[in-house]
Amino acid sequence: MTTKSVLYPIEPNWFTNRRGTHQKIPNATASWIYEPESITRRLRCLFGEVKVEILFHQQRLPFLSESNLLKQPCNRYCLTREVMLSANGKPLLVARTIIPKKTLLGAQRNLSRLGTKPLGEVIFSYPKLQRLDMQVALIKPSTWSFDIANKIHLEQTIWGRRTVYAINHRQMLVSEFFLPEILAKG
Repeated sequence: MTTKSVLYPIEPNWFTNRRGTHQKIPNATASWIYEPESITRRLRCLFGEVKVEILFHQQRLPFLSESNLLKQPCNRYCLTREVMLSANGKPLLVARTIIPKKTLLGAQRNLSRLGTKPLGEVIFSYPKLQRLDMQVALIKPSTWSFDIANKIHLEQTIWGRRTVYAINHRQMLVSEFFLPEILAKG
């Protein structure tokens, strides 16, 4: 059980979102990275129906930096969910979510059985959802696994964000990567 991600064999280099980071990010991308509400809701407003394709959904050990962000022991398995959101057959976003067991057990809705329902649709319905931390990354095409790079036709560098959310003080980590199609429209 060595696979930690179908998106990338080694994780991207993330950096903390500090004052001044915003100026380094193109405006079209920054509007997505700093979106305070549900990305899913915004996608639906722009594209109509948004399809969720599950790429990976299993208990796995997170990458070390993910465990550290979630304040989890590095040998603790978490639910790992990777998905692609698309509209009209065009990939818009790929996402990776790490949900510790404690968060799964404490959730009012079953986060382990989302199926093709977008995570954002569920977590943004929680009245006590908190955004605790955010990091950004500029990801080169060579970072992606061969299968994913071919599936999303990725030939350019893209931006991503990863956010630590808490529901009733129980944390999860959501990483989102904004594909060219999303930037062209949004």
